[in-house]
Amino acid sequence: MKIYTKTGDKGKTSLIGGKRVSKSNLRIEAYGTIDELNSHIGFLKDQSIDLHSTDVLLSIQNNLFSIGTLLAIDPENEKFQSKENPYSNLNITEEDITVLEQEMDNFNKIIPKLEHFILPGGHPTVSICHICRTICRKAERICVALNEESAVSEHLIIYLNRLSDYFFVLARKLTFDFGVSEIKWEPKTK
Repeated sequence: MKIYTKTGDKGKTSLIGGKRVSKSNLRIEAYGTIDELNSHIGFLKDQSIDLHSTDVLLSIQNNLFSIGTLLAIDPENEKFQSKENPYSNLNITEEDITVLEQEMDNFNKIIPKLEHFILPGGHPTVSICHICRTICRKAERICVALNEESAVSEHLIIYLNRLSDYFFVLARKLTFDFGVSEIKWEPKTK
């Protein structure tokens, strides 16, 4: 199988279902940003972090691949609105959201109380968490914009919101694990 097809050479690509759209289409931007996030999570997962966090990140990557697939489906194709939809098992559930919330609650039991704004940095792995957080926020904004023109699952948008929070708290937890200091934001006083 060849990776290159030459079908996108003129700036068009296909949604699942065959519809051709511009590569600048908001739907393409949404799942492309999810793919970008997933790649950065792979980089984060490859760092020296605890096994439990690695396992959670792998689960998140699988969820993001499902999200990307859901976003790539042509919403106007009736085949994907029926019971015969081959992707009907791909969804983000309340349970997926709860897992992220429980992870953050567990981290918050061991990390210091947040008493000031913090800047990204302090350790390379912590910085990767913040990159994941900001890309996740971007993906959320794009999905919200897409939802204004074509329905996007409410759970999908909530999941992305919680996931960005998860990366913030994971960054704080890894700061604690690595024994480095958080970088406090020092606003100008004049």
